[in-house]
Amino acid sequence: MQQRDDTQQGATTVAPDRSEKSPSEFSRYALCVEYAGGNYRGWQTQKEKDVPTVQETVEAALSKIANEPISVICAGRTDACVSGTYQIIHFDTTAERNLRGWVMGTNTQLPDDIAIRWAKPVDNSFHARFSALERRYRYLIYSSPVKPALLSKGVTWTHKKLDISAMQEATKYLLGEHDFSSYRAIACQAKSPVREVRAMNIYTAGELIVIDVRANAFLHHMIRNFAGVLMTIGAGEAKPVWAKEVLEARDRTQGGITAPPYGLYFVDVKYPEEYELPKSQLGPYFLMQNG
Repeated sequence: MQQRDDTQQGATTVAPDRSEKSPSEFSRYALCVEYAGGNYRGWQTQKEKDVPTVQETVEAALSKIANEPISVICAGRTDACVSGTYQIIHFDTTAERNLRGWVMGTNTQLPDDIAIRWAKPVDNSFHARFSALERRYRYLIYSSPVKPALLSKGVTWTHKKLDISAMQEATKYLLGEHDFSSYRAIACQAKSPVREVRAMNIYTAGELIVIDVRANAFLHHMIRNFAGVLMTIGAGEAKPVWAKEVLEARDRTQGGITAPPYGLYFVDVKYPEEYELPKSQLGPYFLMQNG
């Protein structure tokens, strides 16, 4: 199965058929979805049958509450086993439900590892993907000689001791607008490898090391490839300048390993203030906030 990109690459989700109804008969809603991705083959519905995805699970639950088929568009497609604390979706419907019904009702139809956090009516100009101005991820690393039993699918474990200062030094080479060919998956479908990384911070939060990244958009496996390079540098196996050398090579084969999906969280999306969406609390909620 081809894995999907970490945020967006031309979503193929089909919106409800409007051929026999005027736009005025539909209402558009924005919802925030939180999910633990360990049990799912990513966000995007797959062509294969019996492949669990977050999207199809959410659509099935919303369809029951609406009593009509619901198709959703997301802010950014996440890969297999990647989690989300602030995934924004939108959908159009003829159903009339109050906001509590969309949230609480839908949650009664969802498994324990997916939850609707809030719902808000929006006008037809809002688009969960195309209206987004910026996206943010956090990658959580547990560095310890002994593997963790708790959150085994919620953090990435390494037995190696990581030098945070070396990792922090390396991030300066990744800031700004660049061709990130070396940091995207070979199977990445994005038309352009150019992205703008607006901030990248590395810090400790309790026993965890956090890589916190903001960008206008991300390529397939981009953050996991960042993490792979930064963890190699943190382990003393390469100098911080290696992050720059990898970037300038524009060759994925020069980039080292792709870090595991566990521990990667989609935590925020920025939209124009006019939509007045509730702000992200920058999860995951169990993380000791320090950045």
